[in-house]
Amino acid sequence: MKNRLKVLRAERDWSQADLADHLNVSRQAVNAIETGKYDPSLPLAFKIGRLFGQSIEDIFDDEFQSPESD
Repeated sequence: MKNRLKVLRAERDWSQADLADHLNVSRQAVNAIETGKYDPSLPLAFKIGRLFGQSIEDIFDDEFQSPESD
């Protein structure tokens, strides 16, 4: 799943370890989410959204494009 986590983290000048501390997860988990190798659980996604003051949809892109209605 594509996401803006790395950009949001960089805007705050946080390392992956800093973000991991804020989220109570490992640095490896942050790396896996940023690289799209791991999708966060829904509770973790909400926690990330609250931390950055954004909705889950603003941070994560499920790459699903619904057909445009006519």
